[in-house]
Amino acid sequence: MLAPMSTIDADRLAAVCTRHLGHGYSVTELRRLSGGASRETWAFVATDASGEREELVLRRDPGASIGQTDRATEYRLLQAAAAGGVAVPIVRFIIEDEDDLGAGFVMSRVDGETIPRKILRNPEFTEARSRLTDQCARAAAAIHALPIEILPSLARQEAPTLIDQFRGVMDMLGEPHPAFELGLRWLSEHVTDLPATPTALVHGDFRNGNFIVGPEGLRAVLDWELAHLGDPVEDLGWLCVKSWRFGNVDQSAGGFGSVEALLESYEAASGQAVTPGHLHFWEVFGTLKWGVICEMQASSHLQGLVRSVELAALGRRIAEMEWDILDLLDTAGASIPAPAAPLSTPIVTMHDRPTAAELVESVREYLEQDVMPGDGRVAFHARVASKVLAMVERELADGGEQYRAELTRLTGLLAYDGTVRELTVELARRIRSGELEDLEEQVFAVVRASVRSKLAVSNPEYITPVVEE
Repeated sequence: MLAPMSTIDADRLAAVCTRHLGHGYSVTELRRLSGGASRETWAFVATDASGEREELVLRRDPGASIGQTDRATEYRLLQAAAAGGVAVPIVRFIIEDEDDLGAGFVMSRVDGETIPRKILRNPEFTEARSRLTDQCARAAAAIHALPIEILPSLARQEAPTLIDQFRGVMDMLGEPHPAFELGLRWLSEHVTDLPATPTALVHGDFRNGNFIVGPEGLRAVLDWELAHLGDPVEDLGWLCVKSWRFGNVDQSAGGFGSVEALLESYEAASGQAVTPGHLHFWEVFGTLKWGVICEMQASSHLQGLVRSVELAALGRRIAEMEWDILDLLDTAGASIPAPAAPLSTPIVTMHDRPTAAELVESVREYLEQDVMPGDGRVAFHARVASKVLAMVERELADGGEQYRAELTRLTGLLAYDGTVRELTVELARRIRSGELEDLEEQVFAVVRASVRSKLAVSNPEYITPVVEE
C-alpha cells in the first residue's frame, strides 16, 4: 500500500535513505514546500550515523498526468543534463515500490529562490534580474544541445502532434472554450509556416518559477517532467507566455528581459537564429497549453483525485489565458477596453445578516489578517484561498447580470436558442468546423466580451494589471 498523498512519515523516509545511501540515516526538518500544483516537493535534512548532514529534496506525484514522464525517466534526464553542463540538482536515488513512498526520487537541495514574485521584485535579486535573460538563453541552448542518444526514451512531439494532443484533452474534459478553439484553428493554419528545425530535447516547462535563482542569477533548472523531443523554440515561447511574467508584462522573457535580448543570447549560445514569427507561434501554443493544463488541474480537484484549493482556483484562471490568446491573435491591434465596473448589484435574500457575501468577506479577512502574514505552504494556500473568496464575493454581487448579457450576445451571434452552456458548446463547435469564417470579426468580438466578463469576476486587474510592490 502506498503512503497517503500529502503526508510523509519521517522515520519511513529515514529508512529509505538508509536503504539507498547507507550509514544509518535520520531525517529532520521535513516540510512540504509551497507551489507544485501537480507534484509534491518535500525538503528535509538527512543525517548519517557519523553526524554528517545533507539537505535533500523528495519529488513525488499525487498520480499520473497527461504528458508527464515517469520518475525513472526524469531521474535519467537530470543525470544527462548534469553531464551536459546544464545547471540542475544532483539526483541521489529513485524511489522504488518497496520504499512505500509513492513514485518519485530524491535529489540534493540547491539553495536559492524559486518564487517569481520575489525574484522579480526583491532588491537582493537586482543583479540577478540583469543577468537572467542571458543565463536562461544559454541554459536553454545547453539543454537543446544534449545528444539525443544519451537521453532516456522520450516521446517525439512536434507541433502538429501537440496541437492534436491538446485538442484531444479539451474534448476529453468536455468543457467548451471558444477562445481556445480560435487558438487551435490559428495554430493549425500556421503550423506549416514553421521553419525546419533539428529535433532536440525540449524541457517542456522552461519558465520563471522552475528556476532556482541566487543573487548572482540562475543556479538550477527544475521540473523536467514534461520533457520530450521536438522543436527547441517551444521552450523559448513557453518562457515568454504572459502568465510567467508574474505582473511584469512589459518584460516578455520571464518578466525579467526582452524578447530581443533572449533571442540574441540564444543565437550566440546555440548558433541557431530564431525569427519573431517562430517564437510567436510557440507563445500562442504555450498560452493555450497553460490554459488546458489549468483545466486539467481543476478537473483533478472536481473529480476528487487531488482535493486542493490551489487546483480549484486554477479553473478560474483559464479566462486569463483565453484573454491572452485573443490578444496574441488580434493582429489588427484592437484596443483593450477599460476594465468592467465593480460588481455591486444587491442580492435579495430571506436570511439574516450577515449575508452570504458578508460571510465570505469575513473569512477572507481572517485569512488575510491572521494566516497570510505567516510563511510556508499554509500562508501560500491562504493567499490562494483569499483570492478564491474574493472571486465568490464578486460573483455573488453580480446578481445574474453577466449571464443575461452573455445569453444576449450568443443568441444574437448564433441565432440559436438555449442556455449559455448550450450556446457556448455550439459556438465552440462552429468555430472548429469553420462554419463561422464569414463572421470572424463578430465571433472575435463576442468571444472577447465573454472572456472579459469572466475576468471581471475571476481577476478584474488582469486586463490592467497592478504590479505588486
